[in-house]
Amino acid sequence: MKTLTIAARFCGPEASSNGGYFAGLVATLASRTLAVRLLKPPPLDTELAVRELADGALQVVQGEEPIGEAHPALLELDVPPAPDYLQAVEASRRYAGFRYHRFPSCFVCGVRRVRGDGLRIFAGALPERGVVAAPWVPDASLDLGDGKVRAEFMSAALDCPGYYAVAADDRMMLLAELTAHVHRRVHIGEACTVVAWPIGSSGRKHEAGTAIFDGEGELCGKARALWIEPRSPHASA
Repeated sequence: MKTLTIAARFCGPEASSNGGYFAGLVATLASRTLAVRLLKPPPLDTELAVRELADGALQVVQGEEPIGEAHPALLELDVPPAPDYLQAVEASRRYAGFRYHRFPSCFVCGVRRVRGDGLRIFAGALPERGVVAAPWVPDASLDLGDGKVRAEFMSAALDCPGYYAVAADDRMMLLAELTAHVHRRVHIGEACTVVAWPIGSSGRKHEAGTAIFDGEGELCGKARALWIEPRSPHASA
């Protein structure tokens, strides 16, 4: 049976994994595109077992408690054109997390994470395009060993911007499911642009699309996420 362990560095909320990173680890184990659903907050520094189910599905468990499940998926997503990198830099100055952040230690979007530790992807609004955008220059700690970013870190980068695309009023939402596909792993030190946009909402459920573009504006990764507002406004991820 395969296992995975999420280091504390890769948290979302302080006590659990960033959802996109968790989804990326699971997809990397399967070497395919998966729709990864989070059932419980994935714990940190804890060995989790990964069970293989029928039809290529996976289940991640802590003891006998299901933490997540994944199913093979075909990601169909209309991706908007990439904004200019400098437009993304300007948009990031409008990042809502600078005013208030529920999880300031988040590996992906936390404002307390320093360069070389967190991804520091601060997606702010580009109103004329209907998206949020941020610059991202991957640092050396994300290297697979070939000068390119590990796939699970690209999945992480595709997570948090989606929240800011669908929660302009900063309402509480939890990532329920992420389907990410990496077309090409970006290079360490490459000036990338990350964008996200709303797809649709129904009650407490909100869908967002995200994408990563390289320095030439080429699409390198994309994802579709389902965000859910908890029934209790005091719930935590």
